Amino acid sequence: MSQDFTHRLRELMRSVGFFSFKALSQAANVSEKQLLRIRRGELSQVRVESLLRLSQVLQVSVADLLAMLGEGQEAGGKGQEAGVTQNSAMQQELLDLRQEYDRLQQQLTQQREALWQEFQQESVQTLESMLLQLPTATYAAQQNPQAPAVKLLPLLRPLDKLMEAWGIEPIAPVGAEVSYDPQQHQLMGGTVQAGGIQAGDRVKVRYTGYRQGDRLLYRAKVSAIETT
Repeated sequence: MSQDFTHRLRELMRSVGFFSFKALSQAANVSEKQLLRIRRGELSQVRVESLLRLSQVLQVSVADLLAMLGEGQEAGGKGQEAGVTQNSAMQQELLDLRQEYDRLQQQLTQQREALWQEFQQESVQTLESMLLQLPTATYAAQQNPQAPAVKLLPLLRPLDKLMEAWGIEPIAPVGAEVSYDPQQHQLMGGTVQAGGIQAGDRVKVRYTGYRQGDRLLYRAKVSAIETT
């Protein structure tokens, strides 16, 4: 016996703000022919992808959608059992499709993250000279407030904000006196005195280095502190 589930589908549509099958068709990317089959209860002739997209737009699970459209359907004996079996198979197919969709979404997210990190790395490499030289030039300008270069310092703030947004942090500011750490510091040529500099010795930062999270981008360049 032919079924007409138009009324039930309209109720679902109206609950989420759709008042025509054409609008629903466009929003769910499901053809009006497929919607007509759903309205007639011909679910076996509806593509699984169409039911999945439709359930997302109507904001109900696929299982609930099938239950709402199939509720009260008159069938008995073997016909009813066949309908249950068919619905179970369709729901399993929909579950498999949903799992594949989730897997692809996760893969896409990972690819986006990898591309974003690659973009950051390439940008940092392009700006390498600026990142390493400007802090030292800024420090020199700050030591002489009368120097014309002081007026340019505000122009560097956008670069600082960009580095902050990317989680890139300086190891130590230029001019700072720190304990020498060969993992983070690079001794500048001509600074090693007799006996050398050991880990933990005090050194002065000449060119700042950078870290991004746990990853070292550039070691800070340091020199020995002159003793009198």
